[in-house]
Amino acid sequence: MATTTFLSNATVNITQGATTYDISDQVRSATLTVGYDSLEATAMGDLGRKYVQGLQSISVSLECYLSYGGSGATSEIETMCAALVGQGSTNLVISPSGTTESASNPEYTITGAMLASFSPVASTVGELAMITLEFVGGTWARDIT
Repeated sequence: MATTTFLSNATVNITQGATTYDISDQVRSATLTVGYDSLEATAMGDLGRKYVQGLQSISVSLECYLSYGGSGATSEIETMCAALVGQGSTNLVISPSGTTESASNPEYTITGAMLASFSPVASTVGELAMITLEFVGGTWARDIT
């Protein structure tokens, strides 16, 4: 099997209510972790622990350049976060490289996630201001078509 090189150019769209924010141009890194909770199903007489699939488990970590201003879909990061924080009904659509889904570029849709908190001020002299957004919860679906 040949090794391939993947140069990422992730797309990140976040929707809250009727407003969709395309923050792809303000995200430096995106990490999506999906899976399931492990529920122990070990019974008497088993020689080792057994587990079954539980609820879906999701976390999304986005490292973003901090910017201020704008409104609605053209909001900058801080303005968008102020509208999202504490909402448990945020939807995210993330693809590793562009918006055309395929087997080599799956699109993940996260429905009902929550941004519990964010840091609206993160300043260091001589550096670009960065913040990390952590979304948790909801359900996920993978699409390659």
